[in-house]
Amino acid sequence: MIDLVPDSWKPVLDPVLDAPAGRALDDWLRGEAAAGRTVYPPRADRFRALALTPLDRVKVVILGQDPYHGPGQAMGLAFSVPAGVKPPPSLVNIFKELEADCGIARPAHGDLSGWARQGVLLLNTALTVEAGKAGSHARAGWAAVTDAVVQAVAAREEPSVFILWGSHAQAKAARVAGLRAGPHLRIESPHPSPLSAYRGFFGSRPFSRANDFLGAHGRGGVDWAL
Repeated sequence: MIDLVPDSWKPVLDPVLDAPAGRALDDWLRGEAAAGRTVYPPRADRFRALALTPLDRVKVVILGQDPYHGPGQAMGLAFSVPAGVKPPPSLVNIFKELEADCGIARPAHGDLSGWARQGVLLLNTALTVEAGKAGSHARAGWAAVTDAVVQAVAAREEPSVFILWGSHAQAKAARVAGLRAGPHLRIESPHPSPLSAYRGFFGSRPFSRANDFLGAHGRGGVDWAL
């Protein structure tokens, strides 16, 4: 998988992927494909979040759990689906909160690439999933890879915002020493899933809070309109 890592992230991820655990992950994923199992997203898109958001441009990190597991949904960006694909319920709730928070009407598509290109790292804690089986690759070895990504952002002097929706994202951030103190802002709330959104996701105002923090630290806000 080293061949897929974008240049700005190579110093962070090449040592992880070249370690025995990283090579084991790569071998396991190749084995899944050889066994005829469908894995999302396609191999070329597995580091798309990093390709669209170089390390030196990260302003906001939004952590998801794992890719969507339905046909045509996963595109390598947490919570995002390609244009023309119906937004899943969690993404619909994200757009509802965006409208309530910032007055931005729900977009006509669910492609969040516009956020990514502005410095919003849309990172899942696992970067692959088996078709139809949510969470199936959660213990495949991705944790070391995505931990390294989060740690690299947390280690930077530039203040960034970490938006942590749900227990998986919050548990991951808790492992990163640089997020226990330092220049960054953590915004935590329940997950936008219909099962939990009404327990505190709605009304959490993550988008305006992120921009207020970025503006106060001279980093410029994100245009959340799509």
